[in-house]
Amino acid sequence: MTDLTLDRARQRAEELREILERANRAYYLRDAPLFADAEYDALFDELLAIEKRFPELLTPESPTQRVGAAGISTDFTPVQHATPMMSLGKANAPEEVREWDARVRRLLELSSQAPIRMVCEPKYDGLSVELVYRNGRLELGSTRGDGNVGEDITPNLRTVKSIPATLPPGAPSLIEIRGEIYIPVAAFRELNAHVEAEGGRPFANPRNAAAGSLRQKDPRVTASRPLDFYVHGLGRIESDTPPRSHSEARDLVASLGLHVADRFVVATTLAQIDDYYHALERERDDMPYEMDGIVIKVDDFALQDRLGAIARSPRWAIAWKFPPAQKTTRILQILPSVGRTGAVTPYAVLEPVSLSGARVQHATLHNLDEIRRKDIREGDWALVQRGGDVIPGVVQVFSERRPAGGLPEWQMPEHCPVCGARVERAEGEAVAYCTGASCPAQLVQRIFHFGGRGAMDIGGLGEKLIAQLVESGLVHDVADLYDSLRVNRDSIAALERMGDKSAENLMAQIEASKARPLPRLVYALGIRHVGETVADRLTADVATMDELASMSEEALTAIEGIGPVVARSVATFFAQEQTRELIGKLRRFGVRLTGEPKAAGPKPLAGKTFVLTGGLGSMSRDAAKKRLEALGAKVASSVSKKTDYVVAGQDAGSKLDKARELGRPVLDEQAFLELLGKEG
Repeated sequence: MTDLTLDRARQRAEELREILERANRAYYLRDAPLFADAEYDALFDELLAIEKRFPELLTPESPTQRVGAAGISTDFTPVQHATPMMSLGKANAPEEVREWDARVRRLLELSSQAPIRMVCEPKYDGLSVELVYRNGRLELGSTRGDGNVGEDITPNLRTVKSIPATLPPGAPSLIEIRGEIYIPVAAFRELNAHVEAEGGRPFANPRNAAAGSLRQKDPRVTASRPLDFYVHGLGRIESDTPPRSHSEARDLVASLGLHVADRFVVATTLAQIDDYYHALERERDDMPYEMDGIVIKVDDFALQDRLGAIARSPRWAIAWKFPPAQKTTRILQILPSVGRTGAVTPYAVLEPVSLSGARVQHATLHNLDEIRRKDIREGDWALVQRGGDVIPGVVQVFSERRPAGGLPEWQMPEHCPVCGARVERAEGEAVAYCTGASCPAQLVQRIFHFGGRGAMDIGGLGEKLIAQLVESGLVHDVADLYDSLRVNRDSIAALERMGDKSAENLMAQIEASKARPLPRLVYALGIRHVGETVADRLTADVATMDELASMSEEALTAIEGIGPVVARSVATFFAQEQTRELIGKLRRFGVRLTGEPKAAGPKPLAGKTFVLTGGLGSMSRDAAKKRLEALGAKVASSVSKKTDYVVAGQDAGSKLDKARELGRPVLDEQAFLELLGKEG
């Protein structure tokens, strides 16, 4: 700004006043902010700096000289405040707090070592209001408005449970109580969940929700919102013993039954103030209410009177703001990301912005439904939020700031950006998935599932080892387990926590897995919606993997227990080129791709459904399942009213409880063996 000319300063000041005025009207009169707080503050500070350097440009109508928006909404009756409701000056750094402290001492003609009693409180992020009680009764409630004139919202404020209609005996004959209407964080989440369930647009933050709730024409709407109130100061008071300090005013207000800010401290040094600030900043994300900083005040009212005020702010108080958790920035791109489970999740690439002290360049958009609900588009200005270690997210976009021609809607890609396989989104599901069998983005998780129990059961193939195999380039898909690892045995032994013996054991486990039954291999491939039971059903009447892979959706749907969602998922999976290549590699490396030979003889248990639970002493669960299937029975994984028998071995669990609850027949091991002997 050092080379700024008077003409350019005048032009820029006019631009800033117009922008700030428009933002004030949206914020104070429509509860629809155009900027995040930090962005508004930056524009305000720029105007303030221009007016300080060029005093001739300062006008009484400037946003820097008053509070709130010019003009009052015609929806409510104007209220003239007896004494102005001022806005606090702010500090964004400890140096600015020290400058404020030095200015206070200079105005009071005190040395830098003289103790001054200061009070510190959290700065709740809500809506400022004034309550006027006369002879113990709530006479008037109003918004702050422009600081001099507010809006009469008495009927709405009467619905707030923490605002008493009457004060207890002994209350001052007249007292103007000033405080903040806010919505606690937990209540805000519940409110937004309800709004979304009703098909409405959620609120951007608790402050917007509180403001929108208060400025309702129908008090019943306000009454339905979880509003709370706390007191941060007083206006006029008529009493024989008025409080002489902010601390005494807090005690008086609390005795009258109103809430005051928690975490209140008295400080006499800047070091104590600094400790308080950083303690609250660390706890910010865990607090039950939104706060955006701390408020520091000279405690003594007599000293406050001596210090006075300038333009729109008192000299005796300052707000020390936290680094913003919300900021406005532009969405440069919307891109799809493929997770390790195959979920395709859109995210926003942002113009870099600092949030809560961290540089943020990306924000999650969750899924396509979320993008549509919030109407998020590439090129939008957006309010971005970061809390604690949570991934930043887009709270809302400012559609009013779009170009005249608008911006196009973003579309989910039809093919995976990593491997090129089709992206499928099942009906009724929010998340889209890559259908690729060898997608690099999900390779570690796919291999881990492939080698797990119930699948190919490869002992020793843990997630950390798989990550090493992938990172070292030894494995590019599950088929490489059967060839690449055999060829590179020494490289496996050299991996962290391996060695020759571990490598030998792993290779033996991999070799043994080649003979696993076809249902286990189908389950191991990780086809979406295909669990162990579904894999059994899919392979019950097919001779080979090739036969299953060639089946159409219609043919798959004809299999008992296979619905259209599963059929579509299976057909899409086998239609991918990379799936065909993978199966070809498994065949070359000797993995079994054929089903069990059909048992000859009668099927006396055909049409009967069994459920196995607990351990059997005479055979494994797998062997028991095969014996039942050989006799024509179907073995299910869960108990239902259609279950014919539940076989309960040792340590039977919840399935036994379910069987008793539904009144289904239960066989112990002896009865089960007798049944097999009789039928077999």
